[in-house]
Amino acid sequence: MGKIVKVSGPLVVAEGLEDANISDVVRVGKQRLIGEILTMTGGSASIQVYEETSGLGPGADVETTGVPLSVELGPGLLENIYDGIQRPLLEVREQTGPTIARGVDIPALNRAKVWEFTATASVGDAVSGGDILGTVAETSSVLHKIMVPPNTAGTITEISSGSFTVTDVFGKLKTASGGSVDLIMLQKWPVRVARPYEKKFVPSNPLNSGQRIIDTLFPLAKGGTAAVPGPFGSGKTVVQHQLAKWSDVDIVVYIGCGERGNEMTDVLMEFPELKDPRNGEPLMKRTVLIANTSDMPVAAREASIYTGITIAEYFRDMGYDVAVIADSTSRWAEALREMSGRLEEMPGEEGYPAYLSSRLAQFYERAGCVECTGADARRGSLTAIGAVSPPGGDTSEPVSQATMRIVKVFWGLDSSLAYARHFPAINWLNSYSLYLDTLKPWYDANFGVGFMQSRSRAMSILQEEAELQEIVKLVGADSLSAPDRLTLETAKMIREDFLQQNAFVDEDSYSSYDKQAKLLALILTYGDVCREAINKGVTDVAKLFDIEARERFGRAKMILPGEFAQRYADIERDMRYQINEIIEGGEEV
Repeated sequence: MGKIVKVSGPLVVAEGLEDANISDVVRVGKQRLIGEILTMTGGSASIQVYEETSGLGPGADVETTGVPLSVELGPGLLENIYDGIQRPLLEVREQTGPTIARGVDIPALNRAKVWEFTATASVGDAVSGGDILGTVAETSSVLHKIMVPPNTAGTITEISSGSFTVTDVFGKLKTASGGSVDLIMLQKWPVRVARPYEKKFVPSNPLNSGQRIIDTLFPLAKGGTAAVPGPFGSGKTVVQHQLAKWSDVDIVVYIGCGERGNEMTDVLMEFPELKDPRNGEPLMKRTVLIANTSDMPVAAREASIYTGITIAEYFRDMGYDVAVIADSTSRWAEALREMSGRLEEMPGEEGYPAYLSSRLAQFYERAGCVECTGADARRGSLTAIGAVSPPGGDTSEPVSQATMRIVKVFWGLDSSLAYARHFPAINWLNSYSLYLDTLKPWYDANFGVGFMQSRSRAMSILQEEAELQEIVKLVGADSLSAPDRLTLETAKMIREDFLQQNAFVDEDSYSSYDKQAKLLALILTYGDVCREAINKGVTDVAKLFDIEARERFGRAKMILPGEFAQRYADIERDMRYQINEIIEGGEEV
């Protein structure tokens, strides 16, 4: 038992903790506030407290639990909302009201709820960490696989199907030393330690987000890492909401880290109403929410990132594709900076701690496509997507730069696009994806070589447009040659008719790969046909831009999935016919 000697905001210094270790969870004061030991010098420990410390003073008791900060893993995680240290907020509200009382200690997983366990392993089976013992239908969307805890091995001596709570014993394991281990559905794992796996693979399958600028121009691989930086109001949260809604992953872990509470409210209100495009079930049935908003204790922001990624690793170990969406890592870094300042550590650039880059790397490096532990050699993936909120949109600041050195996809948001109501406001000139080479075989196998060729052509046209715009600013568009004016018009169609989407219209909020490929090919075909007309002598390009079929391009992205193949063919046929009429009619048409 130690005693407090100093309180500085969320930092508490206590003496008399010779028996404690760094990273141990401690209970502070009469209210038994939750804290974690950051540093130790002899028996003196510096503790970050994950709750409001007002009222604490020197002399208050500090008691160590002897275990590191850990999360509970098992049935009941999905459809739940936790705070940064995995307290179930819905149950907290039931017990304490709308305001979280300090010192609340509620298990993360409901101890009373009964689950139907179906054993898949048998008595006499030799098992080790990661082997599947049975399954629980946690939701209608996800089959929860009960696994042997890591670092555990032996022979099953008892196992039975039936109705169990997460703490009920459903079987027994005999270890090599002759001991007996009770098998329950609940696991605990320290959040700062990555869960084990057999091997890691190069990500080779894309994450289908349904957002055309992402899937076609700057794709993200399953098991990859991405950053979404942008200034205030540029749409970071909306982009992440879209990724959480429509990405073709099995599980989504959404971490609201230091952002506004109303944004988490939007998720809670929307997701139960939205249907998963793959199975028609509500999206909440495959979602875990970690809420540590800007009005919650700042120290818990730091823990929330690790809480979320550990839960994601647990589902990855079942062989599922998981996406972790963190909004935002800048607020997490600010929490690191505040605690570092109170610890009187030597500050780095802009006051951030010198270990900022290594902490960011520790988070993003836990992503990947892996072969899970266990005898069945199943594969799972964990994709990490983090928002970055640089002050004033300046991506030269430390958090943005450190993140860009780690991640392989950069979706740079542009406030000028956002103010022009262009969503997603991803700037196509400074964004990039380093997964294009590894994903190209997948695109070629599923959509033919034409998909990536169309992507390259679209990027070239957009870059040519940026160069031509410098000339247009000086002399105006009318002074350009006919081919250059066609380039501007084609680029405008790519921007407005392809890249721009409406997140609030069902037909346009999500776009399949097939629809994306056909829509982009239609726009590029229009450019090719118009260029042929110019080469055949058409000098008044305005006539080519004013054809009736051209107006239908803007509405083409709203066509329903079951109709667009035929409708796109009709638009292309009419477009070719009307342009041929202009060619055959000459200047009189």
